Amino acid sequence: MQIGTDGVLLGAWTGVENANRILDIGTGTGIIAIILAQRSEGQIHAVEIHPESCQQAAENMQASPWTDRLTVFNESIQQFSRGKREIYDLIVSNPPFFTGGTFSNQQDRNNVRHTTKLPHGDLLTSARNLLSPEGRFCVILPFIEGLRFQELAATYHLYCTKMTEVTPRPGLNVNRLLLQFERTERPLVRDLLAIRQTDSEDWTDEYIAMTGAFYLKM
Repeated sequence: MQIGTDGVLLGAWTGVENANRILDIGTGTGIIAIILAQRSEGQIHAVEIHPESCQQAAENMQASPWTDRLTVFNESIQQFSRGKREIYDLIVSNPPFFTGGTFSNQQDRNNVRHTTKLPHGDLLTSARNLLSPEGRFCVILPFIEGLRFQELAATYHLYCTKMTEVTPRPGLNVNRLLLQFERTERPLVRDLLAIRQTDSEDWTDEYIAMTGAFYLKM
């Protein structure tokens, strides 16, 4: 699985304060879990259903300086949550988001992009079962899917308390939402992040400040 901007964004944006136990759902290559290990002192578990991706995540974690705080499990989050191994202060996911439309002829791509193996209801059920009373659950989704997810989450008594709208450049439409959920309703904190400068391919100062520690070169 390729490393994309979404994973870097989620790992860099998510608040890690008081997060001693962290769970990454659908870790893929392990990039989000590794970023969170770099940013925190927490013990981090990652769940990945795809065997080859799980193996790649394990290799990447082993090669990182934080391998003693990283563990990956090759199973579905539905199965993992039924075992209820831990309660987590922070749960993150860069989840599948397509609920319909045309499928690719590449099954691995379908698993990553479509909700066939991880319906959002299952994701929310698992997150709620595994989240500590004061814990936070953070995701990144395309704009429309993110709004739908926000509405659905409320029916599971998980309430959006922080939202960053992400746009490719200043003045363009928002195309991604970074969302934080908690068990308790609070006033929504909302802001906007542009990734590139208006008239160039250069990163914005805000994007560099958020993610610069996780790139070899920007």
